[in-house]
Amino acid sequence: MLKNPSTKYQAFPAFNLPNRQWPSRTLTQAPIWCSSDLRDGNQSLIEPMNAQQKMRFFKMLVAMGFKEIEVAFPSASQTDFDFVRELITGQHIPDDVTIQVLTQAREDLIARTFESLRGAKRAIVHVYNATAPHFRRIVFNHTPEQTMALAVQAATWLKDYAAQQPATHWRFEYSPEVFSQTEFRFARDICNAVLDVWQPTPNAKPIINLPATIEGSTPNVYADQIEWMSSQLKYRNNVVLSVHPHNDRGTAVAAAELAQMAGADRVEGCLFGNGERTGNVDIITLALNLYTQGIDPQLDIGHIDEIARVVTECNQLPIHPRHPYVGELVHTAFSGSHQDAIKKGMAVQNPNGIWEVPYLPIDPQDIGRSYDAVIRVNSQSGKGGMSYLLEREYGVTLPRRWQMALAKQVQAVSDETGKEVSAQAIWQVFQARYVEPQGPWQYAHHTDQRLAEGMHEVCLVFTNGQQAVGQGNGVLDAAVQAVAALSGQTIQITHYQECSLRRGSDAPALALIEIQGHQGKTVAGAGIDTDIVIASIRALLQASHQLLNEQPPLPA
Repeated sequence: MLKNPSTKYQAFPAFNLPNRQWPSRTLTQAPIWCSSDLRDGNQSLIEPMNAQQKMRFFKMLVAMGFKEIEVAFPSASQTDFDFVRELITGQHIPDDVTIQVLTQAREDLIARTFESLRGAKRAIVHVYNATAPHFRRIVFNHTPEQTMALAVQAATWLKDYAAQQPATHWRFEYSPEVFSQTEFRFARDICNAVLDVWQPTPNAKPIINLPATIEGSTPNVYADQIEWMSSQLKYRNNVVLSVHPHNDRGTAVAAAELAQMAGADRVEGCLFGNGERTGNVDIITLALNLYTQGIDPQLDIGHIDEIARVVTECNQLPIHPRHPYVGELVHTAFSGSHQDAIKKGMAVQNPNGIWEVPYLPIDPQDIGRSYDAVIRVNSQSGKGGMSYLLEREYGVTLPRRWQMALAKQVQAVSDETGKEVSAQAIWQVFQARYVEPQGPWQYAHHTDQRLAEGMHEVCLVFTNGQQAVGQGNGVLDAAVQAVAALSGQTIQITHYQECSLRRGSDAPALALIEIQGHQGKTVAGAGIDTDIVIASIRALLQASHQLLNEQPPLPA
């Protein structure tokens, strides 16, 4: 049993923000994106990326449209230092992309960081120190005054070292680490003290990054903190307010979205939420959330499977099959009611209209996915999913009563095997039930003689040598009379339809026939042939066999 939480854990106090504005706001544009995959994401991997993997990842981020990319912690390892040097000396950085590097608030590390950036056209140097009270007390044994002095000194070092390389367009970023658990007035004061050193201008806007380093409260509390800080920062019009939410509570995406409503201009995160512990905020989810609200995310993510492949190969981490938008199963419905709604929605969706397909918040094709996996069939599925697969794969649109009857048989197969049923398996069940010969009258050939006044006389010849002759108003009607005479029953066709199984002049034709016997029982049969007349006769024979064999009737 869990211990009493009130004796062990202390809830982060609600932020008292009178007249908060963010709850009445909506998102209207994408934030400035900064990918931290190559730094924050990379440091959390069991096996960090090698230089080739990092370069592959970097080039993908550039192709996606990221303009700010945190590429390394160059003072932390020679590998990171060398990667920054290769980006610069190898001229891999486009002119409109700014690389960002992280450093702790120590002069030797800052000096090493600036050395790694020598020759860069544009760079953001991101410095941080921990500000939360339990970090000050437990980790560093610092007073608030010592913590603030360290931040101010680090800001001064950044300014001094940047002055030694005037050819580079420098920008600075400061993060009060564990901001979300820092006393809010102290967080304000330390950020403003750093800004006083940097003296922001319209042409030199520093970044104040407010990380939920440890997600310790509900997203609304984080939004309150961001709104209050936005109103309290000096030089606000010349400062880029950034957020860096982690996912310890599983609400990083919500925290980032509410933080933007509260005034954040920029979001740092990783493509699929990789990062320490439960990870950073998921940029792909944030971006596609915007997209589903009609907002351009300003990222090229129309080829999501390719992006996912690069990320999984470089990170050596799988993406959960139920990951929003990206997982293998997120556009897949097994439930019968869901399948029915999706099938109906797809049938009426206007290609140029607002997306309104039930259960699908996004058109899979918009992110490079096909419709192939939208509906899949297992024991939980119904007629909608089964008929959708037949229509998609074979061009067969079954009448509703056929769908209901076939669905029961497909479910029985899935129950027996305990597995998903493919479109091919459904087609095989359909053929076994309605197409494959189930009685003595197996079609061999027929003759058709035209009589007076539009009448036809048809002679059916079966593989057992037996024959049946009938006259009627057309070939099929004459065949019905022949079968009725043969079986000794009155037979009436109650439904008939035909379709082509695939395109082309030699495409097989499928005929579907429902007949009713003298006792009012309605059964069905199907026939396949390149000649639609022969396909219709085969379907008639199959239905008559079911009538004679006393197979269950079609559902009402």
